[in-house]
Amino acid sequence: MLSKQLKWILLIVLALIWGSSFILIKKGLVGLNPFQLGSLRIIFCAVFLLIIGFKSVTKIPKHQWKYIAITALFGTFLPVYLFSIAQTQISSSVSSILNSLTPLNTLLVSMLFFGLRFKRIQFFGVIIGLIGTSVLILNGNSYVENHNNYYAFLVIIASLCYAINVNLIKKYLSNLTPLSITTGNFSIMLIPALVILLCADFTEVIYHQETQHAMLFIMVLAVVGTGIANILFFKLVQMSSPVFAASVTYLIPVVAFFWGMLDNEMLTPIQFLGAFVILIGVYLANKK
Repeated sequence: MLSKQLKWILLIVLALIWGSSFILIKKGLVGLNPFQLGSLRIIFCAVFLLIIGFKSVTKIPKHQWKYIAITALFGTFLPVYLFSIAQTQISSSVSSILNSLTPLNTLLVSMLFFGLRFKRIQFFGVIIGLIGTSVLILNGNSYVENHNNYYAFLVIIASLCYAINVNLIKKYLSNLTPLSITTGNFSIMLIPALVILLCADFTEVIYHQETQHAMLFIMVLAVVGTGIANILFFKLVQMSSPVFAASVTYLIPVVAFFWGMLDNEMLTPIQFLGAFVILIGVYLANKK
């Protein structure tokens, strides 16, 4: 009974953490450009993980480090910059909804490149999800002047990166602990992130009060939203099932939407329809 209650607690906590990530990105962009934000997110999280998980890195066999590097690229490095760039033009609410395409894209990647067989209802789920995505993008932030709705495609690309990452980990790194994989990923990304941060003129703005304020949001995003959340998610998978753990996907947009409302964001009726259609598609695509 205690275990059953704990898994629901973890699910809700993860939804609150990850659902809050999009508004933290939005706040971080007030004082930081997308490349500074993405780099700081990686750096802060890398330092945190190396402190708590340095010993786990030594357990990674040499021949698997190439897969650690590849999963670092697709699982974190590209997405953190893609999300940051996208949210300069689209709302945090829309970004979170499009992020819910990750399970659907995971299924697509599995079918196309990893030989996964699928049922007819899953195929219909993919089609429905794509329809909902089209509705959401074409009716994105039309009420906000000078916003480019097509930046939403960057979030879709990021969700594809996540999908590739999940399949690669399952195929090539399933023998490693989650802490080893995550810490290994961020240890590889630390130096490139530092280089990008310096090339993004961070030293010119670091003493600005607005920049320092934004850095606090990104520190919370990195340590809590990336480091601690990943550990909680892996724990949830271990004590329940991947299917139950993946259901957090449906709760994240709800949390992000309410944060967006508090920050004066509002979805149009058409956007609500697109979001609803996407979630139906994701649900059907994950039917067994």
